Amino acid sequence: MTPTDATPPIRLLLCDDHAVVRAGLLALLSSTAGIEVVGEAGSGEEALAMAARVRPDVVLMDLQLGDGMDGVEAIRRLASGAGSAPEQPAPRVLVLTMFDTDADIARAIEAGATGYLLKAERPEELFAAIRNAAAGRTALSAPVADRLMAQMRTPRPALSERERDILQQLARGLGNREIARALFISEATVKTHLGRIYGKLGVDTRAGAVAVATERRLLG
Repeated sequence: MTPTDATPPIRLLLCDDHAVVRAGLLALLSSTAGIEVVGEAGSGEEALAMAARVRPDVVLMDLQLGDGMDGVEAIRRLASGAGSAPEQPAPRVLVLTMFDTDADIARAIEAGATGYLLKAERPEELFAAIRNAAAGRTALSAPVADRLMAQMRTPRPALSERERDILQQLARGLGNREIARALFISEATVKTHLGRIYGKLGVDTRAGAVAVATERRLLG
């Protein structure tokens, strides 16, 4: 729907740890009909506190926020209504990021993001995504939608019992040698299993594997 004078503007909160990016978005969005930027935040913690005060309809959220709470945790808390008054609906959260790995997309959407947009998008795509998010509709960049469709067509195989055991040890912060000792296997075997785990979870780091496993409740 095209915004009119009778339609209240969409209240938007920006969250990005780069001040220059926030300034650019503010300049771009402030002149856009039907969208009102009601606040800026440079961290997940600040976004939660500010959302409780300014009551945005949509939060435009980066995933990488430097030290402290990351974007995914902020999404989870915002989407659950954390910090909102009982009568206040939880804001929609629209991811705006440079990162489009399968793991990043899955974590954000599982945390409650309404949409996932890449910073390479044209301004018109961003405006449309904000309006769709405010209306409760899913908003995805074309490359992100393609990735999700590919995942649905070729779902990743389930983790084996041994791979789950190794993930449990990873979550405890153990190194390969310690995992090998704990599970009575060789370090080479641990490395082989880790490679398979990374492939199944769509990650390439130990921290990424633990993060995705936690999101998918694979560690319980």
